[in-house]
Amino acid sequence: IVCKIHKPTADEIRRLKRGAVLISLLDMCHDDGTFDALAAQGVDSFALEMIPRLSRAQTMDVLSSQANIGGYRAVLEAARLYGRFFPMMMTSAGSAKPARVVVLGAGVAGLQAIATARRLGGQVWAYDVRPEVKEQIQSLGAKFIEFELGESGAGAGGYAKQLSPEAQKKQQHLLQEELKKADIIVSTALIPCMPAPVLITEDAVKGMHEGAVIVDMAAASGGNCPLTEADKIVVKHGVILCGFTNFPALMPSDASNFFARNVMNFLMQMLEQAGGGLRFKDFFADEITSLTLITHQGKVRFETTKMARKKGG
Repeated sequence: IVCKIHKPTADEIRRLKRGAVLISLLDMCHDDGTFDALAAQGVDSFALEMIPRLSRAQTMDVLSSQANIGGYRAVLEAARLYGRFFPMMMTSAGSAKPARVVVLGAGVAGLQAIATARRLGGQVWAYDVRPEVKEQIQSLGAKFIEFELGESGAGAGGYAKQLSPEAQKKQQHLLQEELKKADIIVSTALIPCMPAPVLITEDAVKGMHEGAVIVDMAAASGGNCPLTEADKIVVKHGVILCGFTNFPALMPSDASNFFARNVMNFLMQMLEQAGGGLRFKDFFADEITSLTLITHQGKVRFETTKMARKKGG
């Protein structure tokens, strides 16, 4: 049994013995030959990102645990880059207004960003294309930015889906006025296996005040702002843009502990007692293992790999 964080390299695959079990993130949206190589090596591989959103699978969900850490750390980074107070301050030397924070995307990372910004004393607004998350946003004390696009952005499995080009342009236009008023923007909007949607246009950045901060958590997928540069902090039109692509790595102790617990919980539900020891259960007897099993008995079996190939890797 081999447990990893990132998908194996070609050399690592060659060193795996036939019949080995690999548990890892496998970057399912990009087919670079890894799936075929694992199948040819006779490795049974499981993709952690394919763990379904079931209540009993929450303890195994590495994407959620790492996104939670990322959302928290992104707000701390915004506070570090922002040259002013986050909460309202009234002192004998003068007063400071609370930071106006806008969070784009209300998934796990976005909701944690909202909660953290609120705890720091900011005034928080949040937007998501899925209208059903309005109550979650409001329950954290933030205000929901709401407007009509003419179509729903809710996709399968609780994720967002790509909007039509017309709806995207309307979304950018309507968001622009809200974004111009922001001191801090934390953007977390992602669409599975697609480039990140552009929510913060260059015109919106030009309209923001000097010293405002944008933390673009979607930088690894192209960014929610076209001015974002991956793994860099840059200043454009007087606005500070942070494009870190691995916020959990900035909190390595907890990120490692959470990831390890997720993997251990996933592994233990695959095993059963037998003859004084442990053995694997039938991989197809449980929905969690069946949905995450990518290569088995020399074959690539999961439909997502076919989707990756259709998109040209």
